[in-house]
Amino acid sequence: MQLQITDLNKVYANGTHALKSLSLTINKGMFGLLGPNGAGKSTLMRTIATLQQPTSGSITFGDVDVLTDPEGLKRQLGYLPQEFSLYPRIDSETLLDHFAQLKGITNKAERKEIVGYLLRKTNLWDVRKKNLGTYSGGMKQRFGIAQALVGNPKLVIVDEPTAGLDPAERTRFHNLLSEIGNETVVILSTHIVEDVTNLCTDMAIICAGEVLAKGAPQAAIDQLAGQVFRKAVDRSEVEGYKREHRLISTQLREGRMNIYIQSETDPGAGFIPVEPTLEEVYFYHVSSRTNIDTL
Repeated sequence: MQLQITDLNKVYANGTHALKSLSLTINKGMFGLLGPNGAGKSTLMRTIATLQQPTSGSITFGDVDVLTDPEGLKRQLGYLPQEFSLYPRIDSETLLDHFAQLKGITNKAERKEIVGYLLRKTNLWDVRKKNLGTYSGGMKQRFGIAQALVGNPKLVIVDEPTAGLDPAERTRFHNLLSEIGNETVVILSTHIVEDVTNLCTDMAIICAGEVLAKGAPQAAIDQLAGQVFRKAVDRSEVEGYKREHRLISTQLREGRMNIYIQSETDPGAGFIPVEPTLEEVYFYHVSSRTNIDTL
């Protein structure tokens, strides 16, 4: 199963061009969609999920034309948006059963089996009788994934799923997403570079509605090998170095500003070579389109 996005554009009524001739091919597994806030990630996710129409372009999932047959996609879709509301006075078991009914699972025994399986899979079985209003942020996110998995979807979209989670909950969520990605097309939209590094075998970096880079994370890192250098400088010197070099990012360490630059040759002048990570790849592409130059 493959998701094909071709020449997608979205222009809002106020003139904002949120997606600009965006094309992506997404196969089974974990696909990371990486970009700063306002890059167009959520617009793209909502468009794929048939919650809004693009201005132009096409989306197909397998043999389903998503734009002309949205119901055909919805039968195969699981979606966890960036912001979602839950009924605080309903327990997770009852609400998940309700979602299963909405998905067309009419047999009560079948629903009970599915609900039990998903609550165990998301580690919520022991709290299934507790009202959702008592859940922690991580538990609510895990319930969000549980509802997204009702009906055994072939495409799962999760938009900024780990924002605000503590490290333990992020790890649990990562493990759950990795397991799902073994059998499903999973799109992980995030601005957290580490999530893509840890989870995804394929990715795209987008900014201002455009695809800046795409491919395997390690391949993108390899392209910058031997080209990233670091130097500690005074804050007053940063602008001068920005004029002389391709500045990727800056980072404050122990009271001094560390600048990271890209150069195909050793710049000398006290610069130290560093092994690139996906973070450097991300800022290498994004810093050329925005004013972002800090980690």
